[in-house]
Formats: sequence, C-alpha cells, structure tokens
Amino acid sequence: MRYSALRLPRQLGPAAWNSILPEAPVFDPLDQDTTADAVVIGAGFAGLSAARRLRQLEPDARICLLDAGGIAEGAAGRNSGFMIDLPHDLASEDYAGAGDDRAMIALNRHAIGFARQAVEEYGIDPDYFDPAGKVNGAASAAAEAHNQSYARHLAGLNEHSEMLDPQQMAELTGSHHYRSGLYTPGTVMLQPAGYVRGLAKGLAAAGVAIHTGTPVHGFVREGQTWRVQTAKAVITTPRVILTVNGHLESFGIAPGRLMQLFLFAVMTPELDDDTLRRLGGAPRWGVTPSDPMGTTVRRIDSGQGGNRIITRTCAVLRSGMAARAGDIARAARVMQRKFDTRFPQLAGMKMEHAWAGHLCLSRNGVAVMREIEDGLFAGCVQNGLGTARGTLTGIGAAELAGGIKTQVTRHFGAEADPTRLPPIPIRDIGANVILRWKEWQAAAE
Repeated sequence: MRYSALRLPRQLGPAAWNSILPEAPVFDPLDQDTTADAVVIGAGFAGLSAARRLRQLEPDARICLLDAGGIAEGAAGRNSGFMIDLPHDLASEDYAGAGDDRAMIALNRHAIGFARQAVEEYGIDPDYFDPAGKVNGAASAAAEAHNQSYARHLAGLNEHSEMLDPQQMAELTGSHHYRSGLYTPGTVMLQPAGYVRGLAKGLAAAGVAIHTGTPVHGFVREGQTWRVQTAKAVITTPRVILTVNGHLESFGIAPGRLMQLFLFAVMTPELDDDTLRRLGGAPRWGVTPSDPMGTTVRRIDSGQGGNRIITRTCAVLRSGMAARAGDIARAARVMQRKFDTRFPQLAGMKMEHAWAGHLCLSRNGVAVMREIEDGLFAGCVQNGLGTARGTLTGIGAAELAGGIKTQVTRHFGAEADPTRLPPIPIRDIGANVILRWKEWQAAAE
C-alpha cells in the first residue's frame, strides 16, 4: 500500500524552550539514497524513545531517524515540560482517569524511568530532568473542590498528595492569586528542548543516523521492504515506525478520528535581579490548573535557560493542522491578562516569546500504538500528554517492531480504535464553541 503525506508540519511562533538554550547540535538532511533496518519518522519524544528502545533491543541494527524540522523545533520544544506520573485526563473535571489508573500510573513511571536512564546514560544535564513534583493550583471555590476530589481519588490509589494553603502557595510562586494548591511529588519538570537534544546527541553517538530538515513525502510497500521517499533521497527498509502524533492523519491513517488541537504559551524575557526581588517565591516550580481548561504556569532558573516565567492557556481545534495568526494573537492577549493578575508586581511586562503547540487527541482517549500493516508501526496520538505518553508509545512501537510483547504493547494493543468525529466544518465549529465556553468557565484558573 502507498501512504502519501497530504500535509507537512507548520509551526507558529518560536520553539522558545529551544531558543533560550545555547546553539543546538546540527544534523544534516538526508541527501542520498540509503538502506536501513528500521526508519523512524518523527524525532520528538516518541521518535527518539523509539530509536533508543530499538537500539537496546537490536544493538547492531541500522536505524535511521528522520524529522521534517529540527530537533526540539516541533512539539517537543513547545510543551510545558511536565512529565506526569499520575492520572491526568484532560477530558475530566479533576484529571481523574476513567480507566485502570493504577496500570496507567505504572506505565507513566515506566516512561519516567526510561527517561531517567537516558539522562544518566547519555550524560544529559540533570537540570533538564528535575524530579521536583508539581502543584495543581486553585483560584476559586470550584477549583478547590476539583482538588479535593482529585486528592480523594489519589488517596484511594494509595498515592501521596499534600494540600498547600494560600500562604504556602504565595511562598512558592510569589503570587497571591491562588487560594490553595495540591502538591504531588512524582512529576518530573523537564527543560523539554534540553532533554530531547540530549537524547538526540546520545543516540547519534550510539550510531543512530539522524537527519533533520528531511520531510517524508510518502512511503510504499514493495515486496518485503518499504520505499521511504524524502525530498532528496529514498530509504529502503523492512520496517517503518511512524511517530508523528497528529500527522498520522496526514498519511491517511485514522482519517476523521483525530482531534487536531493547538495550545498556546508565552515566556517572559530573562528576569533581572531587581525583578526577581519584587517577584519573590522559589526559583523553580510548576503549577497546573485544577480545572484542565485553566492556565499552566512555570518558573525556571538559569539551569534551565534563564530566570523566566512561562504561561500557557487557550485551546483551538484546527482540523487543517495549522494554527492561525489570529489564534496566537488572541491567546497572547489572554495570557498577558492572566500573567498580570497573578503577578501584579510585574504587571505590563512584555513577553519575549509567544508560540503555538500542536496536540492530538482522540474522542475516547486512546492512542494509536499498533502495527498498521506488515512492517509499518505507529506510536501516535498522545492525548495532550506528549512527554510521558509520547515516550511510552515510542517504546511500544519499537517493541512491536522488535517482535516482543511487554506491559506497554499489551496495554496499548488492548485499546479500541479512535472513535469517529463529526464531519468538518461541524467538528471545528462545535468543538471551538465548547472550548471557548470551558475557557470562560475556568477564567480565574
């Protein structure tokens, strides 16, 4: 069968996590025909994890990893950097999952352990992988109720959490906006661009051939091999691993079943000493909203790219897989207000970076981690949890390609197909009305 890319990734705004780091390592585009034992398409969390897992399973395999853009320039450099171990269902009111949460916690911790081993093995800067935990912040009575519900759910799972009062929240964040918070210790706070850069560097040193600036236009089955067509060259391989998240649909897989969602974020300039004194609070922390439609806020320090604050909120569904300039302009205005409300001592500070990040969700919350046909594997559809879920689906796709069964392959292999969505434009109009309504409901958060 032939698979052709109908769309290539389009990014809006800089990948700020990447921009604030020193110059990145360079990987040349593929410019001559070659062969490989496996080709991984997409070099984000899933693709890099797939390449690493396959290298573990087959140390002598010729693995080729391709990306249309640059390392950490796509979604891997545009997320909030929370690698979360606990249930984090974005479709729920309080993040409690609807399935077997104990199994999902074990899998998430498997992903975190896999990442931690990579940090140690490849000598990745430990500042880029900080096991600091996170806080669900609450600014309203309704949000506090969400936190209390979630805390009860965690207690039923024998998972530790700790309620923080307004004073503790102010001491942590420098903000008096929050009425309370729910601290959970298992989340790793990534510098996501630094982490994926380190993965790429380590994989290259281990013999994985990485080619950026190399969009794949399609691939076709020819006998026992796949012919992968890029802009300037062809790769012949018996196995293809697709780790392109929502762009799975670009290749004609799961059409009409994937929600192409964009979230937005802004980042301050580096804060000088006087500004840091006025701000107060701890040098590093991460707050997710108690209501999933609220605002995520992080503070980082010089070890992660400078003393800065990152604000993330607003969502829009764009089935054409490209955010619009008006989307990011509106989101930036909303986030400026949110920033000013939380930090009146810094009100009016102009943001240095604003960007859009592409997420992919299925209506029933399932991934697409399976063998699509003989020799073609997918590790896609992260449901807004790209750091941990992307790592897992990459691991699982590599294990399927390597012919082994594990807890990861069994879990995702048992999932149903993504459910069908309403047709376009009804899908986009309806979803965006609902998203805007939920955003209004969570305005304080």
